[in-house]
Amino acid sequence: MIEQIRAAARLDFLDVFGSVVEDGETVLLLGPHEPGFWPHVTISVELNDGAPNPLDRWSKRVIGKLAKSFAADALFPSDGPPYPPFISWALASQQAWLAPVGMLVHDRAGLMTSYRGALRIKGQYTRTSLELSPCVPCAKPCKTACPVDALSETSYDVEACKTHILGPDSKNCRTMGCAARRACPISQTYGRLPEQSAFHMRAFLGE
Repeated sequence: MIEQIRAAARLDFLDVFGSVVEDGETVLLLGPHEPGFWPHVTISVELNDGAPNPLDRWSKRVIGKLAKSFAADALFPSDGPPYPPFISWALASQQAWLAPVGMLVHDRAGLMTSYRGALRIKGQYTRTSLELSPCVPCAKPCKTACPVDALSETSYDVEACKTHILGPDSKNCRTMGCAARRACPISQTYGRLPEQSAFHMRAFLGE
């Protein structure tokens, strides 16, 4: 079943980013399949109609279609309150862990991890997962990449981050994406385009 859903999701450049068995059902986490996700999304109606929250609307349409095809329930990070526990699900999947800079690091996406939604399906489906975080053997370049030391394992200085982005921005965080995320060796192999990172940065700034 999981491989069938993966194949269908990849038609829209999504992929299964982890699974969690919960109350006799399975939650499948869905994230961008790279390379190719952003060029595919940017030609969609939602990204070109000028209405708010285009990527969330695209995700709800596409994942909603998947849910109907597989008799599943569609879940989204923006649903709430109460909000679905995506971070808890990610950590329980053993395909994502807490990085030294406080963000989730995924075994394939690195610090470029994002979850566009999830499917809850009937039955219990387990997948092979890693037991050890990729950060354990890593030299952890993410820890020193932020130009204003805004990130740590336990805190995030949002104002320092925004001040840097809106200022001279010595690390090109605004146009290339967060320097700490980019420093992750796994992130560098993932294939996410700078244009997508810039889109998320504009959303972060409320632009």
